[in-house]
Amino acid sequence: MPDLSEREQQIKDAFNTQGSDHLTGRMGIKILEASAERVVGTMPVEGNTQPYGILHGGASCVLAESLGSLGSALQAGPGRFTVGIEINATHHRPATSGLVTGVATLAHGGRTMSTFDVIITDEQGRRVCTARLSCLHRDAVPAGGKAPYA
Repeated sequence: MPDLSEREQQIKDAFNTQGSDHLTGRMGIKILEASAERVVGTMPVEGNTQPYGILHGGASCVLAESLGSLGSALQAGPGRFTVGIEINATHHRPATSGLVTGVATLAHGGRTMSTFDVIITDEQGRRVCTARLSCLHRDAVPAGGKAPYA
């Protein structure tokens, strides 16, 4: 069994190589850093906008949930799986170009649940969105699903 840093790298690599057949690949999300306490990732604004040409609020939620879920999977540990059970987000300002960066920080890590606070900023470091994601830790993949990281 790989040690924690090897597992973190394996999960990060698997996530970053997802293609357009996965939502995170279609949205251009890339993981820069991943641990059980903190996950950092980026997403382009272009291609993820709403009709006014600004970052879609749902895209911010996808970034937040992707980062928090990845952290939750690392928090749950090997052989366990996580599913998001609640997300909320406050959209503070528009982003119109470039990359946004999300930083998910562990707020609570328990045996059956973890919660991450996620701050998304634009390239000028201005807060675009604040989100919170809670995930349930499971001992088995939910019915009909498959293990994403073998």
